[in-house]
Amino acid sequence: MILQKPLTDNLELIARQVVEGFILGLHKSPFHGFSVEFAEHRLYNQGDPLRHIDWRVYGRTDKLFIKRFEEETNLRCCMVIDTSSSMQFPQDSKKVSKLQFACVAAASLIQLLKRQLDAASLALFDSEVNYFSDCRSSHSHYRMLMNELQRQIDAQTTQNKITNAAKALHLVAQQMHKRSLIVIFSDMMDDAENVEDLFSAMQHLRYNKHEVILFHIVDGEQEVNFEFENRPYEFVDMETGERIKLQPHQIKDQYMANMKAYQTMIENRCHQYQIDRVAVDLSKPVDEVLHAFLIKRNKLM
Repeated sequence: MILQKPLTDNLELIARQVVEGFILGLHKSPFHGFSVEFAEHRLYNQGDPLRHIDWRVYGRTDKLFIKRFEEETNLRCCMVIDTSSSMQFPQDSKKVSKLQFACVAAASLIQLLKRQLDAASLALFDSEVNYFSDCRSSHSHYRMLMNELQRQIDAQTTQNKITNAAKALHLVAQQMHKRSLIVIFSDMMDDAENVEDLFSAMQHLRYNKHEVILFHIVDGEQEVNFEFENRPYEFVDMETGERIKLQPHQIKDQYMANMKAYQTMIENRCHQYQIDRVAVDLSKPVDEVLHAFLIKRNKLM
């Protein structure tokens, strides 16, 4: 599902449509135990507990079948969303911003976690951690997370909110139960001097036995390929307010080379710390986020 403006529908409804439309049935746990949610039958084997025999099926078929159930896997997952000003790009009435994309993707993951009886937490940050929920699996908790994500989508644009991802990730590493799954949504537009601190924080997550997925969100058309008309522009740093006037074609080649080098550096550092980095383009379906999440979750389970 490719997101388009206006995002006027209820976020929970959009997330449910994303999940049900593309990966319905793929979220089932590969493990089977005896919990509350019934899954299927299998033939009775000698030694199986008699209390799990489905006597109604026996009455119809004269064969012994055991009820199999979905196991409550109790995965703990924290979604960490960068809400700094650079995530509000592009400020275009016809396009979804990086922050809006992240909120819809996170809401869709919440739907998956809810169906799987897993626990979820949400952290929102810019230069500070502005919101950090407990990690729970109750229905009321999931509704609270949805409401907070909806509030982020509906919020008015605020300029000059800088990024300090390292502070947020250190806090998450300390507060989340060990061996949780940490899902980060960010454009990685932190100040260059903070890069080492940022990866130190990611290393902290791994040191505390957390599994980490970084969804690196970009606008491929303008931020990566630097596609602008051949005319003068004034470019504004959304986090610092700095301005520069120039002709895009004069710096396009150098810009693209620098951007490629920066993305390669992030990819290499993530590989070094065993962090899954997934490049996400705003023009692509949000389903790609869910697919990458499911692959990671299946490996953990």
